[in-house]
Amino acid sequence: MKVHMNSFAAWVASVTLLNPRTVQAFSATVQQTRGKADAAMRAPVKNIAVPGLENGMDYVKLGDSDLVVSKVCMGTMTFGEQNTLAEGVEQLQKAWDSYGINFLDTAEMYPVPTKAATQGQTDKAVANFLKTKKRDEVVLATKVCGRAKHITWLPRSQADATPDLSRQQILDSVDASLERLETDYIDLLQLHWPDRYIGGFFGAPDFSPASYEQAPTPVEFEETLAALQEVIKAGKVRYVGVSNETPYGVCTMAQLAKQYPDLYPKIVSIQNSYSLVMRKDFEA
Repeated sequence: MKVHMNSFAAWVASVTLLNPRTVQAFSATVQQTRGKADAAMRAPVKNIAVPGLENGMDYVKLGDSDLVVSKVCMGTMTFGEQNTLAEGVEQLQKAWDSYGINFLDTAEMYPVPTKAATQGQTDKAVANFLKTKKRDEVVLATKVCGRAKHITWLPRSQADATPDLSRQQILDSVDASLERLETDYIDLLQLHWPDRYIGGFFGAPDFSPASYEQAPTPVEFEETLAALQEVIKAGKVRYVGVSNETPYGVCTMAQLAKQYPDLYPKIVSIQNSYSLVMRKDFEA
């Protein structure tokens, strides 16, 4: 992700009314941190020869975690909808055996489009695949749903609850995911989308102050992060990340973890949409 520092500094100054020197120092820190992160991402930890790739597969560290992952992560969100569970397992085996992929991503709401009749089917395919591999051969990522008033069928201790990022819902989600995946731990647990209104989400209109005022009061960052720390300390999750998140959300969570490392875990990854048709949030 490329950040234009001059416009970024101007934005910070406009919304916070900080002293220009403070803004300049903050921008320099962001630029320095980004440079270190970019360099770390570019440097492979290792390269392994694989049948399907002429130059082999590169592996890198995921952020500053201890997870060493292939540069390609295998998505699974159609398993159980556009293809069968058996086909999903076959595709994962091909990814591992022919291309050296060791990293897969699922979610509690998968497959898409999410619906009560198929919820959890993707995880069943992943569970069947995990039985064909040693557990440490697979870096397993999954996601807990953010706030969504139209979803009422996720496994929660309170019947018909709509998802949010409260403590109890995160605990319920992790336990149900572990049961479906038939494993003892998750390598990377991600917040699928924010609990708060952000605008521009999955094709929705851009952020609107009026819509923000009308949106439900979100779960506090502190409660969400404390719940994530709880599942890490319980040995159910190794690392945590975010998805479909904004700079404000990332910076807030990063600062809380830095200030209170015993209370809140550090976010090690972000999974956001970026493509030819989804560019403006990163390049505008």
